[in-house]
Amino acid sequence: MPNDTGAPRLVDIGSPLTLPCGVTLPNRIAKAAMSEQLGEIDGAPSQTLIRLYSAWGRGGAGLLVTGNVMIDRRAYVEPRNVTLEDDRHLEAVGNWARAGARAGAIMVMQINHPGRVAVGPLHRRPVGPSPLRPGAVGFNLRKPRALSLDEIADLRRRYARTAELAVAAGFSGVQVHAAHGYLLSQFLSPIANQRSDQYGGTPEKRRRLLLEVITDVRAAIGPAAVLSVKLNSADFQRGGLDEDESLEIALALEGAGIDLLEVSGGNYEAPAMTGVVQDATREREAYFLRYAKRLRDRSAVPLMLTGGVRTRDFMNEVLALGAVDVLGLGRPFAVRPDIAAALLAGTGEPVTLPTAPTLTIPVATPINSYLQLAWHAAKFRRIAAGATQVSGPGVLRTLLAAGTTVTARALTQF
Repeated sequence: MPNDTGAPRLVDIGSPLTLPCGVTLPNRIAKAAMSEQLGEIDGAPSQTLIRLYSAWGRGGAGLLVTGNVMIDRRAYVEPRNVTLEDDRHLEAVGNWARAGARAGAIMVMQINHPGRVAVGPLHRRPVGPSPLRPGAVGFNLRKPRALSLDEIADLRRRYARTAELAVAAGFSGVQVHAAHGYLLSQFLSPIANQRSDQYGGTPEKRRRLLLEVITDVRAAIGPAAVLSVKLNSADFQRGGLDEDESLEIALALEGAGIDLLEVSGGNYEAPAMTGVVQDATREREAYFLRYAKRLRDRSAVPLMLTGGVRTRDFMNEVLALGAVDVLGLGRPFAVRPDIAAALLAGTGEPVTLPTAPTLTIPVATPINSYLQLAWHAAKFRRIAAGATQVSGPGVLRTLLAAGTTVTARALTQF
């Protein structure tokens, strides 16, 4: 039910939060998902990834959300994503879960399918709701083919199976990725989804697959595990998912029984999730706070806000207003793995926002996205090796690493 009392809640970033499923977060700071690209070539979590989460687990965050884990080894977001579609890597996945949770953090696995933005050899066509190529996705030149109803049913089973395996391995739950232009986000988009069957044509039909996935995942993990969703507040793209329709999706997700909704925005064609919002007002210090406030007026679902929150005072202010319940940080964890503990102790300011090197040549837009990935992956490896304050590599080293990443897109996904 809406929070209509008007009285500020006496909470701050150190306050615990019990989710509807009964799991309690020890504090209100979360490490949001970032793509680590530290899986083995066979899809297993690597020892480097496990050490990285051990460092982040000691860093004080109440919630650790992993980078996206693939539900299908035929479809990756980036090279060396972890894949979990059967029990062949369950021991390593369990080690990963325990590494992050050992110091008390709640470990949640983000699960995902890239849909039409999947990487892979050019001879393999990606899939999507409709046979429409994205407008600006770097080196992805392939036109997707539309999923059949049988394939959609298989995808539902895959989401549920991956979630079931994650919880069996020791994760406290999963986050279903329905933002940033990946498969479920594509189904929600009036641009990407041009279907005329039960999965497209109206807002209700466009969100049908997401709600079916949520129902299937909840049945697979049970009522006591965390079920989170990452949802765009808007695609920030003309004709795409807008804020009003997103609010209706959020209300439907609450009705489906999710435990935590993370608010995000943008996609590969309009990437608000990697941009920096420039605005003088304090309210815009958090990119998606306005949306969260609108939703809070109509819903009591626990909300996680990620993006732009950079000061302890502002974090506490936002929590006291009651608009959000959890505050997510992403890139600051790539610089300082103990940033949450420092913020809780009052010593973590200013929160450093790392800036990856970029190119300014006319064709640089797709290259810069890979520079971002390679630059952050290098920092993650340094944290896994024991670094506590991490500076990033320069543009030349990052370009070389990004070149390796681009090559791997065609050579390592079989």
